Amino acid sequence: MTARPDFGISQADDLEVLAAATDWLQAGQRVALATVLRTWGSSPRPPGSLLAISDAGRCVGSVSGGCIEQELVSRYCDGELAGPGPTLVDFGVDREEAGRLGLPCGGRLELLVEHLDAAEPVAGLLARVHRGELVARRVCLDTGEVSLHSGIGGMELELTERDVIRTFGPAWQLLLIGDGHIARHLASMARQLDYSVTICDPREEARRPPLAGVRYSRQMPDEAVGAMKDRPRSAIVALAHDPRQDDLGLSAALETSAFYIGALGSSRSARARRARLRALGHSAQQIARVHGPAGLPIGSKRPAEIAVSILAQITAVRNGMAQPSAERSQPTG
Repeated sequence: MTARPDFGISQADDLEVLAAATDWLQAGQRVALATVLRTWGSSPRPPGSLLAISDAGRCVGSVSGGCIEQELVSRYCDGELAGPGPTLVDFGVDREEAGRLGLPCGGRLELLVEHLDAAEPVAGLLARVHRGELVARRVCLDTGEVSLHSGIGGMELELTERDVIRTFGPAWQLLLIGDGHIARHLASMARQLDYSVTICDPREEARRPPLAGVRYSRQMPDEAVGAMKDRPRSAIVALAHDPRQDDLGLSAALETSAFYIGALGSSRSARARRARLRALGHSAQQIARVHGPAGLPIGSKRPAEIAVSILAQITAVRNGMAQPSAERSQPTG
């Protein structure tokens, strides 16, 4: 099977599905691609999840955690799914039906099922992702036309009345400036959500035993941020408790396409930070990108809980839930 680059767990799962579809098509099999569009209730897989099905009865990926896949395979092999155009399939079940299918307690999911005509378009998508590109695959629901475009980050799945747009590309990145207690909790939690995590701290006195699976940078913060300049799937959080470090990183971050920029501190320190960024020549619009104090207001002061609040806010922004960057009451150090 086609090799998978090390872009993180979720990205690797996507690429495994696309690689399997490519291999089957090249072997002359009929292949369908199913994408989760919407879920309600207890559906265990999120929108954007993929499943490749071959007419030989094989499948790679998951759209339900294992309870609907075999029914999809059976229906596809029987010719009920994936005609010339894209097909919308709605699995809505009550508790009795949920028990038969193995769903936890009911729920509903809507799928897009496409017949893949040839290996070349899928192989082309894989090649672009292997080169590190962010690629948006657009499916026109009216015509079935599939086109590839440069991705711009943000949500992995976008739905309109006419189109389904699924974005593929390098894994979500998280850069933490400062190697303190909150950074270490945040790094560990973010790894569980499949982020590629880097902790940047050039200070000798701040060095701690490394965390498994986390990259470390001893560059100055602005240099570490500069390496992420063209990566819209990046989040940058300043946690150093040292304006000399945090401001360097934040000033550089405001020149990037990062989808999230945050900074630890109280409301008072956030006001002082904004004044310093203005003095460095940043506009009000740029400074408004900084979430400071970082994190959702959950009323916590313990490092692990503050890390939870920051990661929750990053997740909300990543999923398209608008979050104000104005002062909040969350005490974050």
